[in-house]
Amino acid sequence: MILPKFKYHQPNTLDEALSITKDCDGDFDFIAGGTDVLPNYKNRLNYRSNVISLTGIKELHEISESIIGSLRTLVDLEKSPILKEKYPVISQAAHLIATPLLREAGTVGGNILLDTRCWFFNQSYLWRQSKGFCLKADGDVCLVVPQKEICYATYSGDLAPVFMVLDATFHLAGPDGHRDVHSSKFFTHDGITRNVKLPQEILSHISLPKKSQTLKAGYKKLRVRDSMDYPVMGTAVSLRMSKQTIKELGIAVTGTGTTPFLFDEITNHHIGDQLTGELIEHISHEIMEQVIPYRTVHFSPQYRKAMVGVFLQRILTELSPPSS
Repeated sequence: MILPKFKYHQPNTLDEALSITKDCDGDFDFIAGGTDVLPNYKNRLNYRSNVISLTGIKELHEISESIIGSLRTLVDLEKSPILKEKYPVISQAAHLIATPLLREAGTVGGNILLDTRCWFFNQSYLWRQSKGFCLKADGDVCLVVPQKEICYATYSGDLAPVFMVLDATFHLAGPDGHRDVHSSKFFTHDGITRNVKLPQEILSHISLPKKSQTLKAGYKKLRVRDSMDYPVMGTAVSLRMSKQTIKELGIAVTGTGTTPFLFDEITNHHIGDQLTGELIEHISHEIMEQVIPYRTVHFSPQYRKAMVGVFLQRILTELSPPSS
């Protein structure tokens, strides 16, 4: 399919990029690797007249043990010696995203800001026209949960749940200055707005607290084809133990709703408990019962819900210290 016409801007600094937005009267998109934006444009999904490339902005390419610039590619995360040593779960999760070719182009910021997916949305214009347009593009009714207020398209980014269990903060730059948003408060329950980032703001970088380097963490995802697909369900876990006692526990789930979910209320309740096989099963079941997937992808909601419990049991078992 052919891309629609648009004006392409190539700023070299954050300030220049933000300045360009003022002249576009809201009719613009930012683009980095383009692995999500361009396929949507080809399907005529909410395309804009102006596209502002961020790839030339050097400020967005930093990587260290505490900061990851939003323009670092997924293969950078996958192969970074610093991340492999300090945060191996980030490299592990990056390795599971898409294909090697797409990881060369896709960026960490792009994966965090990934557009939500739905089988009524991610289709050609003619397909959507024949079915009837949805709330997310050209229509006024959600076809998943019929109503006109909330889009139920599913968030399917891999990195967000990992950053959430690592206590990361997302940093935004906009015309009115900079602001910081904790990863747990970044996403919103609406498949259209998706997060608290304003359209004219740029996700500049992600910061990680040093204490998160002491966490053991893991990530697993369920997908149609293991070699390339986005998650139809993914689970991330972080854990700190003192012998068999839980000192810190974080669990996040992606691919089942409009946002990735962090289950602090449940995990905080188990701080101080002994991590036995019975407790692992109990925690996994607790989380599974809280997850309510919608029929937005090819795997059934019931199967995805059940696999939340299965995957959590596997990760928690792998992260648990051996019994003395």
